[in-house]
Amino acid sequence: MKKTFLSSIHERRSVYSITNTSPIPKNKIVALIEMLLEDVPSAFNCQSARVVVLFEQAHKNFWDIVMRTLRERVPAEKFAPTEAKINSFATGYGTILYFDDEGITETFASNFPTYAANFKTWADQANGMLQFAIWTALEEEGLGANLQHYNPIIDAEVKEVFNIPDQYRLIAQMPFGAKTAEPDEKEVISGSDRMRILE
Repeated sequence: MKKTFLSSIHERRSVYSITNTSPIPKNKIVALIEMLLEDVPSAFNCQSARVVVLFEQAHKNFWDIVMRTLRERVPAEKFAPTEAKINSFATGYGTILYFDDEGITETFASNFPTYAANFKTWADQANGMLQFAIWTALEEEGLGANLQHYNPIIDAEVKEVFNIPDQYRLIAQMPFGAKTAEPDEKEVISGSDRMRILE
């Protein structure tokens, strides 16, 4: 049965048990991301969000960078859980890197000085909406994904290895792949306890 928008949002979760296969072809994943880059809103329509989609060797190379970087910082006797976590991401089908093009964000801040202090926050909000939209779209297609934040300690090497422009600020990383297990139940605070209705 075709999922609805609301059911896809409801079913979207952090899925850590993923594999290097996909229920849909690579070109469909790319097309979904392209569509959402065009459709997700941004303040002043600045469209400063950028993504880099990594498959195959590029995907593996990225998680090698993360592994090496963390190995230099985490004591050897405590590294096993970290290594297992990074390996679980590396076994995925691909990774989406989310960036903000700060050249665009800073230009808008200069052009609209009254709101200049807000543009970085607005860029992060727009990027968050993009992350959520792509995550939900992947869920709808039967893919599991989770969101990681190993920036800024990996930023310099990632930019060098993948030829990323200097003005791109790395915000998040999303490994994805076919699910090998459903996520555990999560504790949810009732929406009614987190909302006020005023008339």
